Amino acid sequence: MNLQLTDRVAFVAGSSRGIGKAIATALLREGCRVCITGRDRTALEEANQSLQHQFGDRVHCVSGDLTDVSVIDAALKSVERLWGGVDILIANLGSGRGTPGWKQDPGEWERLFNLNFFGSVRLAQACIPYLQPRGGNILFVASIVAVEASSAPLPYSAAKAALVNYSKNLSRAVAAVGIRVNCIAPGNVLFPGGSWERHLQDRREEVEKYISTEVPQKRFGTPEEIADLAAYMVSPVSSFATGQCYIIDGGQTRRV
Repeated sequence: MNLQLTDRVAFVAGSSRGIGKAIATALLREGCRVCITGRDRTALEEANQSLQHQFGDRVHCVSGDLTDVSVIDAALKSVERLWGGVDILIANLGSGRGTPGWKQDPGEWERLFNLNFFGSVRLAQACIPYLQPRGGNILFVASIVAVEASSAPLPYSAAKAALVNYSKNLSRAVAAVGIRVNCIAPGNVLFPGGSWERHLQDRREEVEKYISTEVPQKRFGTPEEIADLAAYMVSPVSSFATGQCYIIDGGQTRRV
């Protein structure tokens, strides 16, 4: 399928590895020009070299913490100078690393909300003026913990749930200026350097039992499977879709 993305400009947050890098790769294969970002300079540079080897000067690289408004502004301005604007924002920010249990310090709530909710809000607000003249797209990367009870840290789950709600309401606020807003909620995705790789190393038998019991397909997802859905959602081919959260989890969630 031709997703009609040739020469569109995409800003992909958190794209040095895993789901973000796979989304950047999928968009590049569809003909986009893509700015990749990340906090880990070493991982980001490795991703940049790999993608530039495949796609040449259609790849731009910006390092920094995208929960910081000044970093966001500088990154978006650099893309505008290079390519004239932004058509697509992939807000792939956050971390699920936290403390289990009901007793959570106020600082932990603030940390995980800043990483998993407020960072994406700041990024979207900064990017909307760039998207508006071009009728752009925003895609937030949430998680199935946002829509279903799980053993994930409570502040992380609550922050991702807030992100899904924000996405839905934001879509109504910006529809009149031609911007579409959606979420994807991935399930358990395995990739090098990710949390599930670490869990498998620490407690393989327990993790494999969990996947076999909780996921009807009895397997992990891949970053590429998530990326294919993401590319479709920000393409003109899905032009009637906005204000929704699309779950991709091998059948794990049970909500109707």
